[in-house]
Amino acid sequence: MIDGERLWRRLSDLGEIGRQREGGVTRLSFTDEERAAKDRVASYMDEAGLSVREDAAGNLFGRREGRNADLPSVLVGSHVDSVYNGGDFDGPLGVLGGVEVLQTMQERGVETDHPIEVVAFTDEEGARFSFGMIGSRALAGRLTSEDLAKYEDRDGVSIAEAMRTYGLDPERVGEAARPEGSVKAYVELHIEQGRVLENEGLPAGLVTGIAGPVWLRFSLEGETGHAGATPMSLRHDSLAAASEIMSLIEAEASATGTSVGTVGQLSLEPGGINIIPGHVEFSLDLRDIDQGVRDRVEGRILDEAVEICRRRGVEMGVETLQRLAPAPCSELVMDAIGRACERFGIRPHALPSGAGHDGMQLAGLCPMGMIFVRSRAGVSHSPEEWSTKKDCAAGCNVLYWTVLDLAGGG
Repeated sequence: MIDGERLWRRLSDLGEIGRQREGGVTRLSFTDEERAAKDRVASYMDEAGLSVREDAAGNLFGRREGRNADLPSVLVGSHVDSVYNGGDFDGPLGVLGGVEVLQTMQERGVETDHPIEVVAFTDEEGARFSFGMIGSRALAGRLTSEDLAKYEDRDGVSIAEAMRTYGLDPERVGEAARPEGSVKAYVELHIEQGRVLENEGLPAGLVTGIAGPVWLRFSLEGETGHAGATPMSLRHDSLAAASEIMSLIEAEASATGTSVGTVGQLSLEPGGINIIPGHVEFSLDLRDIDQGVRDRVEGRILDEAVEICRRRGVEMGVETLQRLAPAPCSELVMDAIGRACERFGIRPHALPSGAGHDGMQLAGLCPMGMIFVRSRAGVSHSPEEWSTKKDCAAGCNVLYWTVLDLAGGG
């Protein structure tokens, strides 16, 4: 059905933008690399015969009209930004898959009742500002001016400042919000980032819901001292306290069987080999598909961390960077994906998403669902991230029939 070779070629070409010496891709939001990636995607949208525009948040859209322009649109897509030294598939597969679906419809002369739009959202990953899903928040009307001023990158540049440099006006970001009833459904094609489909021997599957992440930043303040002159019994070592809290995070998350807790950022001062660390900061990314379970794990971690710091004579501060509720996928979209899998000869297999996605921001705006594509060894956010050409095409074919179903094709 879809042109798998064309999809693969575009994935490969897009992957050269922001390519690093280590082999991965780095495309952070509001940078030249992200701009080049969106320009490349816009050229593909043009080739597909779509009308192309960007909104006030920098979200890139390609639209194909339906028989009734007044009907709400079916929205498909993902993002083209990346983590540091990431892979070629996380995000781009959903954007380019959406373009491929609409180009195939154009070439086959297929008409739909509803308009269909492909979107490349701005900054899903949150790698630059430790605050993700900027574009999808804006589209859902959930991005505030306080967010744009509060969150900064490593160089102290706020989101608002980065937008201005990029040519966008942060004061107008509210214009990106879609009104209620303007979107019939949102569907995202994405690599699984796990091993379930690989273990099931399936190229694609349907997602039941997206786990909600909490991002925290811990700041521990102890006492700097000479490594040789300070007895162990007199130390207030902030790094020792941090390491104990990290072990606590691993134990509490593991105990539920469903939660995951990750410390992905760590910094300490002064940083000398012979100096006891006086100040430590580290992040926590805590997730679960069940909000109650996640919140209970968070509470236990914070309570026990307070006791660890009290015992060690270390002061602790905790800042909440992000808190998102889990987002269940809608029956409307899941049913359409299930029918599409069966039509393409794939046994429908339902699985949750442990990773966050733009769709969770849209769950209050419209019915939302996701299609997963098999990932080799479950590797993601890495140069080793890989899905085969055949599996990408299979997932895109499932997306085609899903979108056709939702948009009233035929």
